[in-house]
Amino acid sequence: MEAEYQKALQRNPHLGVYIQDFVKRTGNNPEFVTSLSKDIQDDEYINLILAVGDPVFIHLYGTHEMGEIGYYTIEPLLNDLEKAKYDAIMDLILERSANEPVPKNEDKLKELIAKLLNEAVDIGAGGQISADEKVSIIEKLIPKQKKVPVTQQEFNNLQYHIERNIIGSGPIEPIIRDPHLEDIHSIGVAGVFIVHKILGMMRTDISFGNEEGLDHWLRSMSERIGRPVSDARPIADGALPDGSRINIIYSLDVSKRGSSFTMRKFSEIPVSIIELIMWGAISCEMAAYMWMCLENGMSIFFSGETASGKTTMLNACLAFVNPKSKIFTSEDTAEVQPPQPVWQQLITREDGPPDSRVDTFALLKAALRSRPNYIIVGEIRGAEGAVAFQGMQTGHPVMATFHASAVTKMIQRLTGDPINVPVTFIDNLNVAMILQAVYRKGKFLRRCIAIEEIEGYYEDAGGVVTRAVFQWDPDTDTHNFRGLNNSFILENKIATKLGYEDKRQIYKDLMLRARILEEMKERGIKDYYDVLEIIINFYKYGVEGLPFAI
Repeated sequence: MEAEYQKALQRNPHLGVYIQDFVKRTGNNPEFVTSLSKDIQDDEYINLILAVGDPVFIHLYGTHEMGEIGYYTIEPLLNDLEKAKYDAIMDLILERSANEPVPKNEDKLKELIAKLLNEAVDIGAGGQISADEKVSIIEKLIPKQKKVPVTQQEFNNLQYHIERNIIGSGPIEPIIRDPHLEDIHSIGVAGVFIVHKILGMMRTDISFGNEEGLDHWLRSMSERIGRPVSDARPIADGALPDGSRINIIYSLDVSKRGSSFTMRKFSEIPVSIIELIMWGAISCEMAAYMWMCLENGMSIFFSGETASGKTTMLNACLAFVNPKSKIFTSEDTAEVQPPQPVWQQLITREDGPPDSRVDTFALLKAALRSRPNYIIVGEIRGAEGAVAFQGMQTGHPVMATFHASAVTKMIQRLTGDPINVPVTFIDNLNVAMILQAVYRKGKFLRRCIAIEEIEGYYEDAGGVVTRAVFQWDPDTDTHNFRGLNNSFILENKIATKLGYEDKRQIYKDLMLRARILEEMKERGIKDYYDVLEIIINFYKYGVEGLPFAI
């Protein structure tokens, strides 16, 4: 690691300046790392510099006794002279871009920015001239040669900021690069907080400078999602080009503490079910139960409060669906990532004339005509819920996320306004997985607190009868398999479907899958696609297709 640290210092002089200043102020030398271990949440003292891609680094520093761990961003800073050159170069880029064809994608945009930047600068022309003389040279050269004199180091700094602000995410670019970022919550100019996958909620040192800078950034981001904000239309919600979801509340009239936004980072590679097992969110037996259910076409809702991990769990469990299945997804914002090759991905269209809008309700009706093996709804919250249950009745398994903290509350919401599913239809839903974000012994955790089976509506019982097959014990942080030899879905649905004379045989199938998952966990096989490959080979060849003995 020392060799990598020295190379990073050579490539990034600003990193050396930051460390020297930090050591001078505190007397503490930070440790340089390229990845973080989940074990750091147990450390009382943290002083780590994380490389997230040149020229950006993240400094985590502090103790739990101080109340919080500080989150500091390290990136090249522009001095006054460089800021003047930045403005001059941006003017040249904007002037010359009018004569260029419109880029078709982000890669083409990067190529165009690089071309225009190189045309706008004269590297090395600055030489050893003083700052005052450089300003004079800029004033003389720009009108004549249309080039700004810069040194190589100035060019590197300017290039980063130009690409950061045009192509990247502007002031929040450093935290966007952090692979441990989950959410960003920002209120006003300097109130930027993140949810860190290991350390939970953290305050950052990010600032937009002033209200004008923040408003300009929010307008720019809203234009990227195709839903421009203004004083007349202050709220926007949508997906950025990289898939990240952003909600903007613009204007002091609406947000009294300053314009704000919430961003959920999009992960190109989903979290695997083995990672969730390692983190304690779910047990091997629970994951095996989900495997059995999804392998055999059961309808499942992933229910919980905001930020409880519903979509993460849904994406992880999609690896269990037969790879030959046809998947149909219907969402407001693209978040579901099925690995199956036959995947029809549809997104709602909320803007434009009323006749041209397409809501989840319309997409679900279209789904019922396309003969999918699975229909996945990003989130059920309105009339589309009734259509989803109609789909279940016609034999289309449905998966969805849902906002409810318990199975009883989920049923209440489903049967009440505005969803209005008849209570007698509820048993078309087979399983509800209840997820929750909890604080346990000072740590922020996400847990599956229960898996409930929907047995059916019984008038003499006064409502819908459910059966908890798994339940989380908060005292021991373990999951108890209450449904062993007592599962309605496994015995009365899946075993019957498979034609088992002895319905209890189904538990052997479940335990076999649990052993496969446990073996992957023990061997450290946790990459999403490595896990997916093992599951696919098990579908094709059974235990003979596994890379290890069971």
